[in-house]
Amino acid sequence: MTTQHALEISELSFAYGSKKALDEVGFSVEVGECTMLLGPNGAGKSTLFSLITRLYDSRQGSIKLCGYDVRKDSRKALAQLGVVFQQSTLDPDLTVLQNLRYHSALHGIGRKQANRRIQEELERFEMYDRRKEKVRQLNGGHRRRVEIARALLHQPKLLLLDEPTVGLDVPSRHGIVEHVHKLVEETDLAVLWATHLIDEIYPEDQLIILHKGRVMAKSNVERLLEKTGATIHEVFSKLTRG
Repeated sequence: MTTQHALEISELSFAYGSKKALDEVGFSVEVGECTMLLGPNGAGKSTLFSLITRLYDSRQGSIKLCGYDVRKDSRKALAQLGVVFQQSTLDPDLTVLQNLRYHSALHGIGRKQANRRIQEELERFEMYDRRKEKVRQLNGGHRRRVEIARALLHQPKLLLLDEPTVGLDVPSRHGIVEHVHKLVEETDLAVLWATHLIDEIYPEDQLIILHKGRVMAKSNVERLLEKTGATIHEVFSKLTRG
C-alpha cells in the first residue's frame, strides 16, 4: 500500500477539556520535501505531534502515514515514522553506539545490519569517530545529531522534528538545520519540522503556519513570498496577530 503523501492529515481537531488545541487542521507532507511547521508557543505544534505519534488519540479527523491510518493500522503506520522530540531521550550513561544498538534491537534489526546502518547514519552526521563516547560527554548539538541518526536507523519515510534546536548555541543550531536539509536533498525522506524560529526555514521548503490550533497558511516558501511581496517574518506576524 503506497501513496505519494508521506503524511496526510484531514479535519483533525483535539481539545483539552473545553480548551480547543487543534481546530480542523488539514495538510499533507510529500516524499522528498522538508515541511516547516511554524507557530508561536501554544499554537498546537506539540499537540499535533503527540497525535501523529499516538501519544494522544483523537476521534475527530484522520492521520495517515504513507497511506496507513494511525488509529486503524497503528503498527504499519508508525513503522513509517522516525521522531526526535524536544526533550532528549538518549541514555547519558551509555555510549553513542550502545544507544543506537539498543534502538535497533527494539525495531528488530539484526546486529550485522544494525552495525551497518549505524555506521552509515553516524558518518552522515560526522559522528562515527565519537561512537564509543558516552552521551553525557557530547555537547547539545552533537547529541541532537545522534538522536536524528537514531531516528533514521529503521529507514522511516517521515522524520518528525519537534523544535530540535531549542537550547542549542547558534553554530550548533545552524549545523542541525543544514544537515537535515541536506538529508532531504539527498534522499526521498520527508521531514515535518516544528519550529518558532524563522531563520531555520529555507526558500525551497514547504511552510505551514499554525496559530491557536488553526492552519493559517500552507505554501511553498518561494511562492508565498512572491505572492505576498513580504518576508516570512511579515507574513507570520500578520497571520498570528491577536
